[in-house]
Amino acid sequence: MNGDWLLRGRDGRLSLYRLSGDHVLCRAESVPSGAWDAPRRIGGEQRLHPVLAVGQGADHYAHLVSWRPTVDGESGLVHSTHFRPALAALDWSPIGHPNKKGRVTGPPAVAVDAQGRAHVFVRNKGGGLSMVAQKEKGGWDPWRDLKGQGLHEDLAAVSTRAGLVEVYGTVPDGIACWRQPEPGARPVPGDTLRVPVRPGTLRALATSEAHVTVFFTDESGDLCAWRSGAEPVVLLPAAGPGPVAAVGCELEGLPCTLLAQRAKSGRVVFAAYPAEQESAGAWWTESGEPVEPDARVALAEDGAGRVVAATLSPASGELRLTRRKAEPGLALEAWRLL
Repeated sequence: MNGDWLLRGRDGRLSLYRLSGDHVLCRAESVPSGAWDAPRRIGGEQRLHPVLAVGQGADHYAHLVSWRPTVDGESGLVHSTHFRPALAALDWSPIGHPNKKGRVTGPPAVAVDAQGRAHVFVRNKGGGLSMVAQKEKGGWDPWRDLKGQGLHEDLAAVSTRAGLVEVYGTVPDGIACWRQPEPGARPVPGDTLRVPVRPGTLRALATSEAHVTVFFTDESGDLCAWRSGAEPVVLLPAAGPGPVAAVGCELEGLPCTLLAQRAKSGRVVFAAYPAEQESAGAWWTESGEPVEPDARVALAEDGAGRVVAATLSPASGELRLTRRKAEPGLALEAWRLL
């Protein structure tokens, strides 16, 4: 899965999305901070490949993108919108292929601009980046080739706090990025970071009104933070493989960035530091019992503004959740199985 699969809807309820065989399931709180409903199938009966990208805009609508098989040996991308956790999502709608037709070219990524338009990014068969975006009054623009070369499959798409879309991808010699110069514009190439990066470790988060921070693991195993126009900063050793989960939150009245990851010990670890002040230092703190080796971690804030963490094992479907206690610091409730 690519993107934040644990989200807060506009009614304050949390929902989470996961792959299950050839379809996508959603679970949602029955009331904000309350019990969770049973899983529901998203997008109708369309059969999907086991890949999912999730994005959310300022309107709190969830946009989901996946690949579906079409004719023999070929596939196409599909999109669904989930307006509120308590409602059914729209049926999967085809949005085409970056090369008009062909096989799966890589996992998609999706970000949503200030006008609520989904922007879908995917590597094309030439190793560059392609995108398709929703029109403001319905429908989709034509596919655009944003160029580039040597892209690995993993992409990290994000919207700035001003609603401009950015996308990052790893290349053999570092990280390439594309940014919207203004609302509705085609993203254009931005800074390229020339450092060795482990593919599959990118995570992007809007950490202030002015900046997006990109987190990645370098070849030595350190977790690094990078913002355009600056050099990357080593935060601390990565706790495990894959990208970290990240969320902006307030701790002791101070805007902070909270990170989480499954550690080699099997337990979930957390680290927090003042937003964009990596020099303040960060360190991992373990929480809960060990989770499945393939478990991924997600972070969000609930309707009351409390941090919530969830773990999901794709193989077993096991879901666990905790949230911050109503007390100073980052004390968490006991993890519970959903």
